[in-house]
Amino acid sequence: MRREDRAFDKPASLLIRGSLLTLARPWVMGILNLDPSSFYSESRALSEKDALEKVSEMIQEGMDILDIGPSSSRPGAEIMEPNEEWKRLESILKAIQQEFPAMLISVDTLHSSVAQRAIDAGADMINDISGGMYDPAMIPTVAAAGIPYVCMHMPGEPATMQHDVKYENVLTEVISFFTERMRVCKEAGIKDLILDPGFGFGKKSPHNFTLLRELNHIRSLRNPVLIGISRKRMIYGNLGIKAEEALNGTTALNMAALMHGADILRVHDVKEAVECVKMYELMRG
Repeated sequence: MRREDRAFDKPASLLIRGSLLTLARPWVMGILNLDPSSFYSESRALSEKDALEKVSEMIQEGMDILDIGPSSSRPGAEIMEPNEEWKRLESILKAIQQEFPAMLISVDTLHSSVAQRAIDAGADMINDISGGMYDPAMIPTVAAAGIPYVCMHMPGEPATMQHDVKYENVLTEVISFFTERMRVCKEAGIKDLILDPGFGFGKKSPHNFTLLRELNHIRSLRNPVLIGISRKRMIYGNLGIKAEEALNGTTALNMAALMHGADILRVHDVKEAVECVKMYELMRG
């Protein structure tokens, strides 16, 4: 399935900081994790100095938007209390805003109170792994702020999502979830909704690859699609390697995702993802 064969030809766009930004070229979203237990150690920043250095490097490598995750959402992780999450996020978010005022920033949280504080501190986007299912106040909070919202599919919570994973048809169930969430978000007033299939969140390897192969069906829902497969178990588990060795597999699947309609690649390795997008753009002409 070529990207140009998608359900509609008009490039996706997002309203951010009063400007309409198009995704005619796919974006690269760099990951900055603030949790010491995040599964890939090179993405961690446990101090302001470390965070600023990592962000500076990703900007130089061509990152379009930064995604800051104050707590880990790896399988088995417990959800952090909102006050603790904000305590970990606040100073680093403000330091990044001050040092790199032009940088677009997404904050990864499922707490509406953290989202509101992050928005007040200048966050441009909220990335919610629960798709608004964990905190009912999340969607109204984002709607009131008028910023883009990343809605991810995840059955259950990180602590339990990989227990007894079952689907009759994973693609149908994910599309059904997004269809319902799209209605809720539209009724609340969210204008810019981004869909994330949630690779590795309550899914086994065959489910992940089915969603990747059929990504064009999710893209046909007429919302931008974000893909987060960077260094995940679906790569290193199938290759019999460690996450630290999974860059080559990540690049291969990122290219597949682009060819099936991905608009945003969420990655640990910005330089390689930017090069992947450039090769994709040259290939499609």
